Amino acid sequence: MRTKLAVSMAGLLLLAAVPVLAHHSFASEYDSNKPITLKGTVKHFDWVNPHSRLFIDVKDDNGKVVEWELETANVTSLQRRGWKPTSLKPGDAVIITGFRAKDGSNLAAARTVSTGDGKKLFVGSPDDGSPSQQQ
Repeated sequence: MRTKLAVSMAGLLLLAAVPVLAHHSFASEYDSNKPITLKGTVKHFDWVNPHSRLFIDVKDDNGKVVEWELETANVTSLQRRGWKPTSLKPGDAVIITGFRAKDGSNLAAARTVSTGDGKKLFVGSPDDGSPSQQQ
């Protein structure tokens, strides 16, 4: 009986650790020496854990529309800052500051989002490589 209990507890601990193992650090994917500002239009906002994702259309230097993916903080952190799943809707104009992915793709860790009505919201995580945290 004790053996079954021990094996069951070990299995539960391993299952609980899987999401933690899948999580990454800011420094492994993003470059704090490559800040970026993007002006675009919201395509969609995925309100998910471990990090919500924002997808925007941005015109590049040649006028071509390019999709960018922006990682934000987790749902709980966003809620504490006043965010809701409906805070950003398709078609909303936004200006985003953040840090570019190390691989040069159209991926960035978002830091702030400024909306068309002038509201500026912090969306980054505390370990996003910034020298200071705005709230």
